Parts: sequence; C-alpha cells; structure tokens
Amino acid sequence: MFPMQPIGFVKSPYQETRQVPKGCGARHEAEGWLEILPEFAAGLTDIEGFSHLFVIWVFDRSAGFELMGTPPTDDRPHGVFATRSPRRPNPLGLTVVRLLGREGNRLSVAGVDMLDGTPILDLKPYLSSIPAEELRRGWLAEAEAHKSQAPS
Repeated sequence: MFPMQPIGFVKSPYQETRQVPKGCGARHEAEGWLEILPEFAAGLTDIEGFSHLFVIWVFDRSAGFELMGTPPTDDRPHGVFATRSPRRPNPLGLTVVRLLGREGNRLSVAGVDMLDGTPILDLKPYLSSIPAEELRRGWLAEAEAHKSQAPS
C-alpha cells in the first residue's frame, strides 16, 4: 500500500457530478480555489511564477471500477485507461488548472473540473516539452470529428 494524505481541498462551484461539463467540446473554465492545509503551505513557495499547475486529486465519491466503459463523448466502449472515467482501480484524477493568484495557503485557479471538497494529493508545475503538432487525441479526436459531421 501507498499511504497518502490530502494536502488540501478544492473549493469548486460544482456540488454534483452532473454539473461538471462533459462531452465533446466541453470547456473547463470554472474558477475555484485550491486550499492547501496550513502544515503544507511552505510547499507553495515560488509557485506564483508558474502559469499552470497539475492537480492530482482523488475521486472520493466514486465507488468501484470498470475496465471498460462508454464515455459521454462517444457511443463506443473504451478501456478505462483511455478515458477520464472516475470509476478506476485507483481513483486518481489529474487536472491542469491556470493559476490566477495566491493568497497565503489558497490558490485561485481556473479550469476546475472537480467537485467541491475534493481532496488534493499533490500539485506540480505544468511543464511540457511536447510540441502541439506531436500530440494525438486518440479515439476522442475520432468522436469529435464524427460529432462535428453529424447533422444538427
């Protein structure tokens, strides 16, 4: 086992999963706060210099897992590791947020897709050396293309 403890909690406008935007073209622009527990606040030193952060968090309201599932963005089943499903063997979430500011142990962020009160396990500066033209979106690109061609 890997013992983990939250370093803080998300303050989000979303109280229920159904409120979080999903599906093709979903935009994650909601603003919220990452409230870091006082005993971990020193770990935020110098974070203000980064524009974006990885937030590693727990799907604390999800029970069990499924290795195959049909996401809201497609009508075909896909493996859980090829999706962002909360029903995972290890219920970890990963979100990239834009850092708007810091007030002590509270980070103001945009791009929240977590529920209010979600436990945060870790924060890391978002750094990527992969050129955009080399990134692939797998089955999601196919689903998005299919949806854009479908008659409205």
